[in-house]
Amino acid sequence: MNRSNLLRFFLQAATAGLIAGLVVLALQDNFSFGNANDTDRRRASFSSAVQASAPSVVNIFSSKTIKRQRHPLLDNPMFQQFFGAPRAPRERIQSSLGSGVLINNKGLVLTNNHVIDGADEIKVALSDGRSALAQLVGSDPDTDLAVLRIDLPELSGLVFGDSDGLLVGDLVLAIGNPFGVGQTVTMGIVSATGRKHLGINTFEDFIQTDAAINPGNSGGALINISGELVGINTAIYSQSGGSQGIGFAVPAELAKRIVEQLITNGRVIRGWLGLDLQDVDHDLAKSFGLPDLQGVIVAGVYRRAPAYQAGLKAGDILTAINGTEIDGTRKALNTIAALQPNKNVMLTYLRQGKQRQMSVGVMERPASTTPRRRR
Repeated sequence: MNRSNLLRFFLQAATAGLIAGLVVLALQDNFSFGNANDTDRRRASFSSAVQASAPSVVNIFSSKTIKRQRHPLLDNPMFQQFFGAPRAPRERIQSSLGSGVLINNKGLVLTNNHVIDGADEIKVALSDGRSALAQLVGSDPDTDLAVLRIDLPELSGLVFGDSDGLLVGDLVLAIGNPFGVGQTVTMGIVSATGRKHLGINTFEDFIQTDAAINPGNSGGALINISGELVGINTAIYSQSGGSQGIGFAVPAELAKRIVEQLITNGRVIRGWLGLDLQDVDHDLAKSFGLPDLQGVIVAGVYRRAPAYQAGLKAGDILTAINGTEIDGTRKALNTIAALQPNKNVMLTYLRQGKQRQMSVGVMERPASTTPRRRR
């Protein structure tokens, strides 16, 4: 082999080796051989979001004493003498299980009202094994939220996220203690926002998700993939009692407003006019002679309520409150609830096709006494 051929051979070999090396490097980048596998695994995992938020999700154990009804005959001394009827205890302890969320490092825990409603004792257990008895700061049955306080050191509160910015299709994770098996994380998407008319709460503005929510998840956290709190898991729609991919959570923005009032006042102060309202659909708009789907129908007025005393009647169409146009019962209910009691509000309404206005005094909304269905 002459010198020129030998030089050509070495150059070709070097070029082929260089190309082979570049191919290997490209394959390593694309398919993540060796340690790069861990990087790809992290890219497809939400472990960082869970690790950041899970320590702030707690288990809640509540108990209350239930008095049994006993037939008077069983306590009759003669009956006991002849028949030897035992004196059964008249009381029993009813326990329930739920979840909650630490919202600051001072021991405040946000949960559902139905988790602790009527409880004589509430115990909060943390993921690190610690536990403490909790005191009730305040509760709001109308949104099914409650705030507790525990006294433990080194607590970490979950950061509130932007629930108003959630879009259908966003990934979310539900963290709680379903069926008492221990802290569990399930994944899903936001299926809908602004769900209402479910008959669960008085004030409904639910996030709907297909992340599995089961008994025991109530009061737990719905988080985004950044580990921020976007909702409080509250209810499921189920005929079997288990998750069927339709769960509901109270938005974090609504929960934040409720928490502030419960901490400050021990209760939520809302305005009230005493109206039973109904949305206007196409059939109702036609029967009332409305040109479009404007306002809400006054379906009823509570006696001795402010609206009754002012003269508002069933069949009137409420179109504006203090100049704010009303396009549905949800907006009307929230607008009225935001009114300050002992102040006057200007209502704009239609009666027999004519627009009218009236000034109505605002009362504080009475405490809810209607039991709500938990699904």
